[in-house]
Amino acid sequence: MATEIDPVCGMAVEPAATKPHSEHDGRTYWFCNPRCHAKFAADPGRYTSAATHAPAAALDPAAVYTCPMHPEVRRIGPGSCPICGMALEPEVLTADDAPNPELAEMTKRLWFAAVLALPVFVLEMATHAAGHSVWLSPRASSWVQGVLATPAVLFAGSVFFRRGLDSIVHRSLNMFTLLALGTGVAWIYSVVALFFPDLFPPAMREHDGAVPVYFEAAAVITALALAGQVLELRARDRTSGAIRALLRLAPPTARRIRDDGSDEEVALELVSAGDRLRVRPGEKIPADGTVVEGASSIDESLLTGESMPVAKAAGDAVIGGTINLSGSFVLRAEKLGRDSVLARIVKMVSDAQRSRAPVQRLVDRISALFVPAVIAVAALSFVAWAALGPEPRFANALVAAVSVLIIACPCALGLATPMSVMVGIGRGATAGILVRSADALERMEKVTTIVVDKTGTLTEGRPAVVTIIAASQYADADVLAAAASVERGSEHPLANAVVRAAADRALAIAQAEDFESFAGKGTRALAGGRRIVVGSAELQAAEGIDVSMMRERADQLRSDGNTVIFVGIEKSLAGVIAIADPVKASTPAALASLRAQHLEVVMLTGDNPRTAEAIARRLGIDNVEAGVLPDRKQQVIEDLRRRGKVVAMAGDGVNDAPALAAADVGIAMGTGTDIAIESAAVTLVRGDLRGIARARRLSQATMQNIRQNLFFAFFYNVVAVGVAAGLLYPWFGLRPSPVLAAAAMSLSSVSVIANALRLRSVSLDH
Repeated sequence: MATEIDPVCGMAVEPAATKPHSEHDGRTYWFCNPRCHAKFAADPGRYTSAATHAPAAALDPAAVYTCPMHPEVRRIGPGSCPICGMALEPEVLTADDAPNPELAEMTKRLWFAAVLALPVFVLEMATHAAGHSVWLSPRASSWVQGVLATPAVLFAGSVFFRRGLDSIVHRSLNMFTLLALGTGVAWIYSVVALFFPDLFPPAMREHDGAVPVYFEAAAVITALALAGQVLELRARDRTSGAIRALLRLAPPTARRIRDDGSDEEVALELVSAGDRLRVRPGEKIPADGTVVEGASSIDESLLTGESMPVAKAAGDAVIGGTINLSGSFVLRAEKLGRDSVLARIVKMVSDAQRSRAPVQRLVDRISALFVPAVIAVAALSFVAWAALGPEPRFANALVAAVSVLIIACPCALGLATPMSVMVGIGRGATAGILVRSADALERMEKVTTIVVDKTGTLTEGRPAVVTIIAASQYADADVLAAAASVERGSEHPLANAVVRAAADRALAIAQAEDFESFAGKGTRALAGGRRIVVGSAELQAAEGIDVSMMRERADQLRSDGNTVIFVGIEKSLAGVIAIADPVKASTPAALASLRAQHLEVVMLTGDNPRTAEAIARRLGIDNVEAGVLPDRKQQVIEDLRRRGKVVAMAGDGVNDAPALAAADVGIAMGTGTDIAIESAAVTLVRGDLRGIARARRLSQATMQNIRQNLFFAFFYNVVAVGVAAGLLYPWFGLRPSPVLAAAAMSLSSVSVIANALRLRSVSLDH
């Protein structure tokens, strides 16, 4: 079903099952924003409640805008969040750098307000400095200030009043509630004082009967608040830079090879799966696919974070958007559009940037109470100054209340977590670390144990046949051909190694029938009229095949780190095949980096214990779980968690998916299967184990940044509210100032944003 939008509040509707107060009476209900709760039945064009909403309209997903702090808020086109008041941003980013319409609008408002506020401020400061205006009488000065300040407040600042009103309508008080109250009270008071000075007691009037006004406070606060919004929007645009950089990797055209062998340049959207594309030196690879002719070195750094080029030859996979450095080659296009690695990365990063870290729940609970508490403090400060303050008491009380409302705007508190999450996840994307959610980013910091699958994680994942030992009545080629005939039906890396070895030797491979696969044990089938069993000694024994004559030779091969499979033909042992999967060159350094972070490393494999222990000894891994069948991998993870470990699991195969989902943090190798990547919370695009150490450093840096922001925001608000309320006046004679309060409010937001942006340059390799 197309996305539907509530035409009254502009929110996307969601299935009733996602709402806590849904009514299920046989019909499918849909709700809009949880704070609105208008409902309509299975027909999304007809509301069943008494609400007067018009029929909802189907929506093009490209037109959806969402809130970075409240991703459940979605509406057509730009606007503001009805919960926090922040400007919405596109849910789907594009590669172009078109101006942000919200930023452009706020910038215009800022310039308009600043041009008008400056002379108002100068007039007021001149009056304070000389005791009277050097150019105009107090009354005339007030009139000039009113004429200049009114359009600044009511036109340039109308966005704050509108959002403040929305916050009241939606019962979600926020920073704009306080801004609207503060500037509104100052402006209304000044207008009343200007037009009706006789309403005020003599003690509050100047010698010419004029009452002091606060137009300069209202105008300058508006300008400063707009400046804060402009800075925030610019910073949020910068956090999207990582996604836009990824989007720009895809070239607009591809060089397609015609049936007659000639080349034609076509738009990328016209390329179909199966097309053969030529890539010349220096060009970007247009699509995900497999090299079918030629060889080259590929620069994958913008996707993986690795600066070293990667050699590619026929049969190797290449990723669209990476750069061909040297040779020319032909690839067969396989994944295009939203199915490509690049598109999936962009979606994952974009979704993760809008997700909410668990620490945000604390902020949300505090924010729900914060604005009402600030309004109460403002009211108390007004009462205290009116009752106990110096003359003119009413004016001083008003200034104190407005100062509290302005300085306590919770924008810094609201930005503290989402800004760090957005920048941190974007930084990870540039380093080849794709984090699915802020929750995973937070949990990664707490990990104590790393469980790594051997094949494809510690090793290359491309095992090769190294030794064949045939029984006396068979030749090596017979054993290999028989095994390949059965293993051709399996997706296991060891099976692929057997099939490749047979193909390399040009052996005849028979068609298999009645194929059966036994997870973690092996396979069997009828091939060439013979019953063939390929796999472990246990599977052979279950089939009545005696392997004792070759058990000792098999143990010797395993002690050297090889994986051994037995081949049985017609109830007799035909031979053994030794397969070796070379350890990745980066694995020893990666393990050293993990140990330096005081992480316990556990190797998990379905291999025979002797083979697993040989590889573990070579890598210095003390904890080994060998002979683990796929359905037991998840159990191993759960056992570790029950022992109080915070577990991250790294794997790349289909059989790793349950374990990845069971771990506190599942880490998928980007070179692995789609189901493993979908089950994991973190994906390492390069498939390099060193990415785990980088992901943990990213988590630590981001969480430290969030804690810094939250401390600053909490500390600032506690101190600032007290100063604005006038607590320092009895000792230091410091009176509240709405203008200084507005400057401090903007500075607090800028400080939080600047601190979050530091994550863009944090080192992940030290």
